[in-house]
Amino acid sequence: MQLRETLFLFQLQGNWMVVAEKADFQDVEVKMNHFKQSMWWKVSAAQESDAFNFMSSMKAFGFCVGVKLKMTLVNNTLRLVITNQTLHHLLQPELFSFNLLKTGCPDCLLLGRSQDSVIDRMIFLSKRRTLSDAELEGFKKLGECFNLTQTMNVNTGGDVCPEPPPFEEIDNINFFIDGQRSDIENIMERILSSVGGTENFLKMISEEPSTDV
Repeated sequence: MQLRETLFLFQLQGNWMVVAEKADFQDVEVKMNHFKQSMWWKVSAAQESDAFNFMSSMKAFGFCVGVKLKMTLVNNTLRLVITNQTLHHLLQPELFSFNLLKTGCPDCLLLGRSQDSVIDRMIFLSKRRTLSDAELEGFKKLGECFNLTQTMNVNTGGDVCPEPPPFEEIDNINFFIDGQRSDIENIMERILSSVGGTENFLKMISEEPSTDV
């Protein structure tokens, strides 16, 4: 591993709050961010020198939903590791590949996803739960340079999901809801049921979001 990647991996480790994301209006993932109350990441070293363990949990639709998985760091790019072919087809790992971008915030991470050599999504994370207006404005302006018109701020002051207790991991990617391991189908069923079914869910995420920062 190159020295730059070693430093990047060291920088990644720890607990992070997802502060904001920026993408195109057509990005359904970003539209769904309107329903996030909070979201955090936890990154720790793995046995492999070029990999790390990743855990993410978000509060949304009244549930604490998260995932534990492994990612690699190659050529300054984070890539999702999925060996299960069904999950590989479902999740499309290329949508989870990110590069580190520069930011003036000393305790922040700025990650950019590229599709066809064009950055189409950015994620802004911080060790702090609250950032200054100037830091958020800098993130917004950088996104505009990449023609990313939709800004989504995550409510870092809202309720934060606790870290789930240890559970049996049967694959290299494991989903959980309210602290219990589950499969993605069951999680979606519970969310859809909580909002009144598939039709209501699709209507909610298809509504034009506000562009307020």
